[in-house]
Amino acid sequence: MFLVGDMIRKHIILPLLVLMLACSCSGTNAGNNPARPTNDTDMTTQTTAPDTATAKVRFTTNLGSFTVLLYGDTPKHRDNFLRLAREHYYDGTLFHRVIKNFMVQAGDPDSRNAAPGTHLGAGGPDYKIDAEIVFPTHFHKRYALAAARQGDQVNPRRQSSGSQFYVVTGNRLSEPEIAQYEQHMRNSHMQKAFNQLALEQRDNIIAMQRAGDRQGLQALQDTLISRAQAIADEQPVQMSAEMREAYTTVGGAPHLDGDYTVFGEVIDGTDTIDRIEAVTTGAADRPREDVRIISTEVL
Repeated sequence: MFLVGDMIRKHIILPLLVLMLACSCSGTNAGNNPARPTNDTDMTTQTTAPDTATAKVRFTTNLGSFTVLLYGDTPKHRDNFLRLAREHYYDGTLFHRVIKNFMVQAGDPDSRNAAPGTHLGAGGPDYKIDAEIVFPTHFHKRYALAAARQGDQVNPRRQSSGSQFYVVTGNRLSEPEIAQYEQHMRNSHMQKAFNQLALEQRDNIIAMQRAGDRQGLQALQDTLISRAQAIADEQPVQMSAEMREAYTTVGGAPHLDGDYTVFGEVIDGTDTIDRIEAVTTGAADRPREDVRIISTEVL
């Protein structure tokens, strides 16, 4: 959600309510999708030397092959992806969601024998992967590999789907769009700070909601907004030179940065991704003719 200025004040009660409700949600039927164009990180304490080894997986599809490099600094996603590839989990599944100038998505096991018109995107194993959002080191440049997930309302910790992934295609940005994106980065930073402050006030907020104390909620809201704005001012975020270069030349989907785990990139066979992106799609962005993963191989 893009929130700026007075828009934050107009919509802030909804995040408060959503955050409280999300804490009690144990499941949902919502699909695992990156948001269309409109930073929560893994908080696990590192007690041993980090595993930084990379790995590669080759995908063969009916439109060609491509190879992905899995980053070593997102080990939970890397190891899960390698295990699924070795178990041939993806074999026979579809690229079930394709949006030109945005991304191509796969990894739903329900797509394997899905009849035409079947709604897809909610399938996967019975677990999620803790977020490993290494931003701004990894960002949504074209051909980045990232994990799909459920939305913040039911997934405030931004945990990833156990199997669904997407490859970014996106658009090239102009300089005015770069400036707009940097403003979005600040707003996202401020929203994240507000969400954390609201979670810290969880019991207080629930008590005021139950008591119908709208005046108290309003006062707390204004206080948290001011504190979040101060945090954003004290800890400014900017687009790096590498990000600026990538987004103005090859392109990408910067509005997803900091919200989804980027855990690899396509290093060979980008023309196959281009062909997948170009297919004709129907309802729910599903290709009219199946784009199927034939096999995977760990290299």
